[in-house]
Amino acid sequence: MSDIVFMFEVHQPYRLDRNAYNKLLEKALRGRLEPHDLEDAIFDNGLNKLVIERASTKCYIPATKIILENIKRYANSNKPFKVAYSISGVFIEQVRMWKPEVIDLFMELRETGMVEFVEQTYYHSMAAFMPLKDWSELREQILEHRRAMKELFDYEPKSIENTEFSYNNDIAWLFSSMGYKVVLTEGVDWVLGWRSPNYVYRAYGSDIKVLTRNYRLSDDIGYRFSDRNWDQYPLTADKYASWLAATPGDVIFLAMDYETFGEHHWPETGIHEFLRWLPGEILKYNHLYTSTPSEVVDKYPARDIIDVPPWNTISWADERDLSAWLGNHMQRNAFKILVDLRPYVKALDEPEITRIWKLLTISDHLYYIATKFGSIEQVHSYFSPYKNAPDAYAIYVQALSLLAGLIAEKIEQKKYDVARKLVLPMNKAFYFYKPTGEYTGYSATNIKEFLEIISKAPAESILYHLKRGDFQAWLRSIFGLDEIADELDKISSQPLSAEEARKAVSDIIRKFLSST
Repeated sequence: MSDIVFMFEVHQPYRLDRNAYNKLLEKALRGRLEPHDLEDAIFDNGLNKLVIERASTKCYIPATKIILENIKRYANSNKPFKVAYSISGVFIEQVRMWKPEVIDLFMELRETGMVEFVEQTYYHSMAAFMPLKDWSELREQILEHRRAMKELFDYEPKSIENTEFSYNNDIAWLFSSMGYKVVLTEGVDWVLGWRSPNYVYRAYGSDIKVLTRNYRLSDDIGYRFSDRNWDQYPLTADKYASWLAATPGDVIFLAMDYETFGEHHWPETGIHEFLRWLPGEILKYNHLYTSTPSEVVDKYPARDIIDVPPWNTISWADERDLSAWLGNHMQRNAFKILVDLRPYVKALDEPEITRIWKLLTISDHLYYIATKFGSIEQVHSYFSPYKNAPDAYAIYVQALSLLAGLIAEKIEQKKYDVARKLVLPMNKAFYFYKPTGEYTGYSATNIKEFLEIISKAPAESILYHLKRGDFQAWLRSIFGLDEIADELDKISSQPLSAEEARKAVSDIIRKFLSST
C-alpha cells in the first residue's frame, strides 16, 4: 500500500517598482511623506494586480474548482481524495485585494475536511538564514502565518515547510520545539544516499518527522508536462498514475508550484484535463490512496534519520542548496543590508515601517538577482520581472536605501528612545579587549548591557578603548549618539586612571540617556 501526498505551493511576491525614487519624489513635492507613501512607491502594485488577475483566471480559479470537484466526487467513497496547500501570507493579501473569489474557493476547500494547510513563513522569506541567535525573525513570521491561517480558515497547521523547502537540522529542531509534527523538504540525492524519498524519516537531533519530496515524479508534472522534446510527451493521467502505481515505498510525496496548473503550463497544453482525470486514475489502483502530510506520519513509522548540517542546507531550487538566493556577491550584499536594518526597525517599532521591511524579506527579491547558466538561468529569467540580475539588484538596493532613509529620519526624531531599545546582532556588538589584545569575555549588544559591562569589565580595558576612540566610534556609527561620543572625546585626552575612566564613561552615558 502507498499513500500519495499532493502538496501545492501557493505564493506570489510583491514585485518592486524600478521607478520608486521618482514616484517618491513626486509625492514629496506634494507634501510631507508618510510611511505608507514609501510602500506605495517601492512596490509595483499595477504589475502585482495584473499578475494576480492573470494567474487567478488561468490557474487559481480553474485548478481549485477541479480539485474541489474531485474531492466532492470521492468524498463518500472508501478512498477519498485529499491534498495539501502551503499558502504564503502575502499571496492571501493580494488575492483578498484583487481576486477575492480565490479566497472563497479556498474557504470551500477548507469546509470539505479533505485539505491540509501547511505552515510557512508569512512573507515566504529567507528569515531562517538571518544571523540571529534566537531565531526571532523566523519565529515572528511563522507565528504571523499561523494567525492568518486561524483568522481565515479557523485552522491550526500541524505540518510546516521552510521557504522553498530550505532545510537543515537546526531548522527542524526549531519547528519541533514550536509543536509541529512534520516538516516538508526536498528528497536530495546526496542526503538520502542509497535511501528512497518514498518513506517517512525523522530529523537528526529532534523528534519531528520529515517528508522528502520525490522530485523526479513531481517535476514530470511541474517542469516536463508541456515539453514536446521529452521522450514521455504527452503525459496523460493514466500513464502518470501507472508510474505512481509501480513506484515502491510507503509515501510518494509530490510537491509543486500551484501555478503549474494553468500559468506555467497554459490551459491549452491540457494541464487542466490532466488534473481533472488524475485522481480517478490514481484511485483505480487498489494499493494507492491519497493522504495529507500529517496523516502519513501518523500512519507510517520513521524508517531512518535525515541528517542535514547547517553548513549543507538544502532546498528544492537549482542545485538543491541556497545559491538561488545567496549564491553571488550581489545577493549576499543585499541580504546583509536587509539584515542590518532589522535592529533599527525593531527599535523604532512603527507598524508601517516594520511592514515595509518585512515585505522586503520576500525571497523572490533575492531570487531575481541570481546569476546562473543554462536551463537554471532560463528558469530564473522566466520568473523575473526585470531584464537581468544587475537590474534586479539595483532595484532592490534602491528600495532598501529608500527605507533606510526613512528609518534615519525617524531615528533622528527620537534618537535616544531608539538608542535605549536598540538590540544589535553579535556582529555589531561591542567587544571588550585588554591593552594586550586579549579578549575579556565581555560583549554588549545594547546600551543597557554596555553600561553594565562598563561597571565590571577590567578597568584597563575601559581606559584602553576610551583612549583609542573605540567607544566613540561605536556610539556614533551604530547608535547615532554624536553628543555622547563628543563628550567622551573630550575626556579621552585627559590624564585619567583606569578607574577614573570607568566612572567618567559611565557618568556621561547615564547623564545623556536620563536627560532625554
